[in-house]
Amino acid sequence: MSTRNLTLIVIVIFILLLGGCACNGYNGLVNTDQQVQTAQGNVETNYQRRTDLYNSVIKVIEGSANFEKSTLKEVIAARAAATSIKVDINDSTSLARYQQAQAQLQSSFSRLMAVAEAYPELKTTDQFKNFQSQIEGTENRINVARRDFNDAVRTYNLKVKTFPNNIWSGVFGYHVKGYYHANPGSENAPDIQFNIK
Repeated sequence: MSTRNLTLIVIVIFILLLGGCACNGYNGLVNTDQQVQTAQGNVETNYQRRTDLYNSVIKVIEGSANFEKSTLKEVIAARAAATSIKVDINDSTSLARYQQAQAQLQSSFSRLMAVAEAYPELKTTDQFKNFQSQIEGTENRINVARRDFNDAVRTYNLKVKTFPNNIWSGVFGYHVKGYYHANPGSENAPDIQFNIK
């Protein structure tokens, strides 16, 4: 066998190995990217469930003629802001804006619920009682979905950053994705005061 034929065989084998590595790397990136997208879809589904629950209780509260309207308007505005943001999981600032809007909605709704405590006729309605039991489960689902998203992002980011996939990720346009983070201030213990007289 001539040197030229041997060189040609080595080049062909090298090209086949390189192509195999590229295909394997690309398929791995596509797979983990799809896992991240699925996990984000689950997060959005749970946020939508919470928004739907909020909408139901807002209608009940709106029916209470004497209810404090300014607090209700604040929740309605926060709900509109939270539902208007479209998250792009490839853009960490978009993810942060989405998370911030959801946190503002949750915060304003918590204030609404605190005000609702002063309205005993409201608290006794079946819809309001049903909401209170469902919202706790929904918040737990949101936390689980966010954790699952972060796990999927971790797997994806490791694939994007580790050798040899880091070569293919740049070539094929796959970049590191951002995580969900705790809401600002959540690292502090809540200030709970009991005004028992």
